[in-house]
Amino acid sequence: MELIELNAKKRETKGKGAARKLRVTNAIPAIVYGAKIDPMMLSLDTVEFVKVIRDYGNTGLFFNLKIEGGPDKTVMLKAMQMDAFSLDYLHVDLHEVDMDHSVTVMIPVETKGVCPGVKNGGGMLQIIRRELEVICKPVDMPESIVLDISGLDIGDSIHVADIDLGDSIVIPHEVNFTIITIVPPTADDSDDSEEDDGLIEEDDSSEE
Repeated sequence: MELIELNAKKRETKGKGAARKLRVTNAIPAIVYGAKIDPMMLSLDTVEFVKVIRDYGNTGLFFNLKIEGGPDKTVMLKAMQMDAFSLDYLHVDLHEVDMDHSVTVMIPVETKGVCPGVKNGGGMLQIIRRELEVICKPVDMPESIVLDISGLDIGDSIHVADIDLGDSIVIPHEVNFTIITIVPPTADDSDDSEEDDGLIEEDDSSEE
């Protein structure tokens, strides 16, 4: 697990009006909460936060939160609110974590290897789940879940029960859902089309 350094400032005002004024100053309203602390209102620098998201993505992020005038906290990114039109960040929720207790996070799925069903059979690799929920301690959290597809042929699949991440990481599931499958090539109907011999040809001869 990598702790990303993130700076924050305390803020005293709350409400939509205060949040708008904060965003005008190129800052993002944020809050940090946890089981052992009272919620604390913060502001984040927009440029710094956008760079973090661009460099690390937006899932499974843990921060060494450096609060101006306060103690550092180990937190995870819990939620983000974005404007549907401008895609500006409107609010960020951070959750203080206990390094000795398990947390629930979403981890991206990646593949490795060359799939025979795709290379030789012309099939298509279909990734059903691009992220998986896992429960683990922060120190055991993987950056990604890498699945080997080098043995998959057309019709083969990888299900959640096939994945073994060790005793320290649990993937909660009630059904054995599919994560990756190799589907057969799609037939091109246009290649098989034939002209209808029964078509009536237009008579180009003109009547006199």
